[in-house]
Amino acid sequence: MESPEFHEITLKINGRVHQLSIPSNWTLNDVLRNRLDLTGTKRACDYGGCGSCTVLMNDVDVYSCSILAVEAQKKEIQTIEGLGDSENLHPLQKTFALSYAAQCGWCTPGMIMSAKALLDRNPRPTESEVRAALSGVLCRCTGYSSIVQAVLDAARVMRGET
Repeated sequence: MESPEFHEITLKINGRVHQLSIPSNWTLNDVLRNRLDLTGTKRACDYGGCGSCTVLMNDVDVYSCSILAVEAQKKEIQTIEGLGDSENLHPLQKTFALSYAAQCGWCTPGMIMSAKALLDRNPRPTESEVRAALSGVLCRCTGYSSIVQAVLDAARVMRGET
């Protein structure tokens, strides 16, 4: 078996620049999880069918398992780890916790990142707009009612209404 070609790449993730030497066939998800230890971004289906690996690339939600890492150069990447931490949670992280919107938690980072992309471009989404924005991320535990409510609650918080 032939060994993969390696590439020297520079990625900007969560505001930090990373210089890496990686196999040419590695996806952004491979780099996030296996080289940078950003394991909040999940790996499940590995073909863009579940959305658990969703990150923001130039403020657009994308499946990190479907993007080669070399294609992510010169782009701004944000993962769930870039939103907040235990001392300073992002409103979406807070409302997901308060609404019990996470059961097993596997889809939660993808849901939150897709919701952030929506709220960044539309701070007053309707319930149907939230459902459409989250439609690319599958949840097998909660159903979507508590998740949709968490996004709507976060939108209110982010607008300063609560």
